[in-house]
Amino acid sequence: MAMAIMLVIDKKIAQAHHCTAQSIPSEVLTSTEPLVLKGLVADWPLTKLGLESQQKASAYLLQFYQGAPVNVALGDESIKGRVFYNKDFTGFNYQSLKVSMKMLLDKLHEHAKDDIPPTIYMASTMLDSWLPGFREHNDISLGQNEALASIWMGNRTRIAAHYDLPDNIACSVVGRRRFTLFPPEQIANLYPGPLDLAPGGQAISTVDFSEPDFDKHPKFREAIQSAQVADLGPGDAIFIPSMWWHHVESLDSFNVLVNYWWRQSPAYMSTPMNTLNHALLTMKDLPLEQRNAWQGIFNHYIFEADEETSAHIPEKGRGVLGPLDEALAKKIRAMVISRLNR
Repeated sequence: MAMAIMLVIDKKIAQAHHCTAQSIPSEVLTSTEPLVLKGLVADWPLTKLGLESQQKASAYLLQFYQGAPVNVALGDESIKGRVFYNKDFTGFNYQSLKVSMKMLLDKLHEHAKDDIPPTIYMASTMLDSWLPGFREHNDISLGQNEALASIWMGNRTRIAAHYDLPDNIACSVVGRRRFTLFPPEQIANLYPGPLDLAPGGQAISTVDFSEPDFDKHPKFREAIQSAQVADLGPGDAIFIPSMWWHHVESLDSFNVLVNYWWRQSPAYMSTPMNTLNHALLTMKDLPLEQRNAWQGIFNHYIFEADEETSAHIPEKGRGVLGPLDEALAKKIRAMVISRLNR
């Protein structure tokens, strides 16, 4: 039987300086390393009310609430806050419910003093749809970037390590949170689960960070060597670069997080996940020699492409190898759809 070992990570995430909610330097927004933004949203009304009491913070949120139900994950005490799969990975270890935000907040208050409460977790919920007007006095400026702003609420929860395509600023508004991050190249050492079934729709690490089993997941030891950690208090924020794995643990009985996702690529570009899914269909089970050949083709046209890749072709004849813009993106998308429908 494997012995449980507590996870210890020494490297702290670096801090960015000279950041305010209305002035975040471009070098922060384009960083390829994670950064802690201390006190970024300390002046938000919700942050200040959360320091006074859970009840005041809840009442403030409900001022903006329009009544539409929210999606909530509810797990019993046995899962100890870990939002994860059931034993055979055919489903999850929680119920998915639709309830009013007031009912969610009341439930969190009801169990605030429990030693081992049920797991209560509301994941990404769009601020402008569910809490219109909230951002008038609780917001950050991201310059020219168009961001999707979401709110997350719950009690002491553990969200498995996962990655997102967009860049992300996550603001710990009420309560404390611990973020543990890994660079993208650690994917194999994090033992990702299914691609098509995951609690948040994105593949997650199957390692239990509270009790890592190194017999079952031996390569996780290597991942730890690259890990970085940060404990955020109310008002602090963190910049998470695109594709970095992040494990998020809420440390208090009531936690509110607001995050902002944006992409540095044009909106007309599709998600690479579509390419991965199509590659599973078309390449994964090819003979080894053919897979190697296609790896070379992808390297030539995508991963190692430069000005020389198509320089020998007259500019007007480059077709899909030309500079990608909205018109060419539409042409490629139509071509892909046409061939998929054959």
